[in-house]
Amino acid sequence: MSIPQRRIGRDGPHTGVLSLGSWHTYDRMDFREAVTLLRTAVDAGITLFDVGVYGFPGSDPVFTDVLFSAMVRAAGLRRDDYLLSSKLWLEGYPGHSLREQLENAFFRAGVEHADLVILGDLRRDDTDLHALVRDLAELHEAGLIRQWGVNNWSASTIRAVHDFALADGVPGPAIAQLKYSVARRSIPDGAPFAAVFDDLGVTLQASDVFEGGVLLGKGGRQVGRDPGDVRQRIADSAEGIRKVAGSLGATAAQLCLAFTLTHPATTTTLFGATSVRQLEDNLAAVGLLERVGAAELRALVEPFWADRDAVDPEGP
Repeated sequence: MSIPQRRIGRDGPHTGVLSLGSWHTYDRMDFREAVTLLRTAVDAGITLFDVGVYGFPGSDPVFTDVLFSAMVRAAGLRRDDYLLSSKLWLEGYPGHSLREQLENAFFRAGVEHADLVILGDLRRDDTDLHALVRDLAELHEAGLIRQWGVNNWSASTIRAVHDFALADGVPGPAIAQLKYSVARRSIPDGAPFAAVFDDLGVTLQASDVFEGGVLLGKGGRQVGRDPGDVRQRIADSAEGIRKVAGSLGATAAQLCLAFTLTHPATTTTLFGATSVRQLEDNLAAVGLLERVGAAELRALVEPFWADRDAVDPEGP
């Protein structure tokens, strides 16, 4: 099967509606299995791979992005066979330049450009957003990046950087990577982001769709932040999700993935897979959506909406 393709932003390339992340993923796999997984993904229409540098000085070493470079070579992929998404972190910005980060990421991943870069969480109120837009424009002009987006930013901040870019005649944000799942819906489904998607041409990359495995009844993995303090409520819903999925002849993972594809702004949904079997199971989410339909699927998972009224739909 070949999954549907959707456009990144208003004028970017098309990519598969599913994409693969790499945070603590490939360094937990047998290398031969990882190579086969990569080849299987590309053959199925998954072309976007999130390969960020997730280690900082003093933290435990992480090598999943380095392994990705070796996987690409072993799978016989050419650079134009896939799209690479890299992360840029703002904790040390502007003292630590974006270009320096990017060059380190390219060295580790064995590439010379990123098709997409995602700016990490904006944790400071004094970040010069206009300067940030100009720095990204320089990276684009140098051919180091093709498009850029943001991770878990507020709707108003995305609009602000879009307006700076528009005024300067340089590329603005193309995609917003947001937590989006059957449990966390309030921000991507809310009115502020509906306006961002409709007015600005920004599209959605759904992330954290399994809540680090919690939605699937799994635990023990490193999990991201818990906006709204609803993780226990999410954990308590895992059995109900499994039962609904079973009534549809599907797995809980397929149900969770299919839900994210019902959002009209979704370009692609990001997930991790640690085996070819798991990847193939997740690919079947596309068929589930086609079989059940978006309206019915959204109605079935409505009871599992855990962050309803628990977070501001404007975002962080």
